[in-house]
Formats: sequence, C-alpha cells, structure tokens
Amino acid sequence: MLWGAAVSSVMLVVGVVATALILDQRNTPSLGAVQTFTPEAGHTEKPVTYEQSPPAGGEHAPVWLNCGMYDAPVVDENAVHSMEHGAVWITYSPDLPAAQVEKLRESVPDTYMVLSPYEGLPSPLVASAWGKQLHLSGADDARLTEFVREFRQGKQAPEPGAPCTGGVDGGPTS
Repeated sequence: MLWGAAVSSVMLVVGVVATALILDQRNTPSLGAVQTFTPEAGHTEKPVTYEQSPPAGGEHAPVWLNCGMYDAPVVDENAVHSMEHGAVWITYSPDLPAAQVEKLRESVPDTYMVLSPYEGLPSPLVASAWGKQLHLSGADDARLTEFVREFRQGKQAPEPGAPCTGGVDGGPTS
C-alpha cells in the first residue's frame, strides 16, 4: 500500500508539471511569422541598398550605432552594425500614437536594443535582428517580447556581445 501511495504521488506531480508546461507553451506567443534572411556581412563606407526595409542585416558602416532610444530616424548602415553585435532594432511608424511609443520606451530592455522611428514601414512596428524580422501590429503585440527574448544577443548574430556603446549616435554620419 505504501508503494502504491508513493507511485500515485509521483504520478500526480508528473501530471501537474506536464500540465503546467503545456499551458505555459500555449500562452507563449508564436514566432511563426518571423521572416528569416541570410544577409552578407562586411564593412563599407558607401550607402547600402537593403533587400528589406528596414534592413535585417547586410553590409554596414564600420562604426556601430550606440544602442538606445532615438526620437528621429537613424542611419540604417550604423543600426545594421549594431544588429551584427546582437542588438534588436525596433522600428515604429512615425505616426504611431505617443502612448504606444511611451509603452515601447518603458518595456524594452536597456542593453542591446535600438528603438527609432522609420518612414514607410509595412506595419506599425517592425522588430529586426540579424537575419530575422517580424512585422507587428503595435506596442501591445505580445510577440514583441518573445522576439526580443529569442533574438537579442542570439546565436544568429555574427558578433554577439561586441560593443553596443562607444560607436555613434543617430543622425546622418557614419
């Protein structure tokens, strides 16, 4: 009888843990809509025409963009270099409501992140990491947090952990 109770207790614990894991996975937003690209890397002093807008990697300026939050558009080539270092670049439509921009500012991590407006986006928000991109409906889209968790300093970045400070701030210089 003692063995039966022990086995039943173990089975109950296994069942509770399995149920919790299944429910947790159901509550995790799907990243199935993430687009994957295979960008070439390399430094260039010349302007780059990227296949995606905003870019999700490719040739880039020799100096990276300091990670942080910007109120004006930043230079693509510098931001791409930051993504090579493992940063996630969140771009938002300039007409995104101020409350959503503020929510983004409050919710994104402090390091290895770039947040900036971007003209001509195909959706209100686009999250980009080296070789990865996700179009989002707004600051409340639950997939944003999951994208950042998955790709910030992720294995897809050619140089994760390389500096995200000590480069240039936004603006038209490279």
